[in-house]
Amino acid sequence: MKIISVLLVLVASCLSGYMADDEGEPRLLASKNILNQYLVENKDLTVEYKIFNIGGSAAQNVRLEDAGFPEADFQLVAGNVQATWERIAPNTNVSHSVIVRPVSSGYYNFTAAEISYSAGADAKKRQVGYTSSPGEGGIVNFKEFNRRFSPHVVDWCVFAIMTLPSLGIPFLLWWSSKSKYDSKPKRS
Repeated sequence: MKIISVLLVLVASCLSGYMADDEGEPRLLASKNILNQYLVENKDLTVEYKIFNIGGSAAQNVRLEDAGFPEADFQLVAGNVQATWERIAPNTNVSHSVIVRPVSSGYYNFTAAEISYSAGADAKKRQVGYTSSPGEGGIVNFKEFNRRFSPHVVDWCVFAIMTLPSLGIPFLLWWSSKSKYDSKPKRS
């Protein structure tokens, strides 16, 4: 997903040279990325939004709104799914993060967030755009995740206790035999 952000910036920088006729207008490119490697039920999920202004002027009254996390499926832990910036200067970027917690497991379609902003002096005319969409992601059941990725300390302790007789008894027999023959004096 980070590759998508890099490609988005690369395409934006290539396209900025071709927009010489609209240099006075702000142009916003936005990405939405899920930063977690594993999406797990009842575990925090970090979502990062990046907004790049590739235009020639500042974007005014920028508003980010993400309706992709309904309260029935996700619990908001930190941050806000609605963010505003008074101004984003040309050739700069801003980022915003939200932490949510999935309530249930299953497949979920992570949709794009909406961005709206005013272009320069005409504050009444608002431009509307969308972030990139992370797509569908599988939220794993918490018990299944623990079964796969926990260190299984209790399991290893039980294994060690169960293997102790099969390793300990031959060792004790060898030790008693060795000490029996080592204690006799050598004949000259």
